[in-house]
Amino acid sequence: MICVFVQFRCAPGKTYEVADAIYDREVVSELYSTSGEWDLMAKVYLPEGSDVGHWLSERLFDIPHIQRTLTTMTFKAF
Repeated sequence: MICVFVQFRCAPGKTYEVADAIYDREVVSELYSTSGEWDLMAKVYLPEGSDVGHWLSERLFDIPHIQRTLTTMTFKAF
């Protein structure tokens, strides 16, 4: 499995709506509300060998009221 973290910036007043839509898709392991520049952070496990950009675009990034995303890849270091 490939683990990535995705941060979401939502349209003002739409964070709960976006969070509900993300959960409805059943593709994230964990979802948090965050403070600061980003509104939500999700932990996502993708199948090994997946094209991360395509996988996320097809399953998450078409949700209405998402203004911007930031994806952080993880690597096994230890």
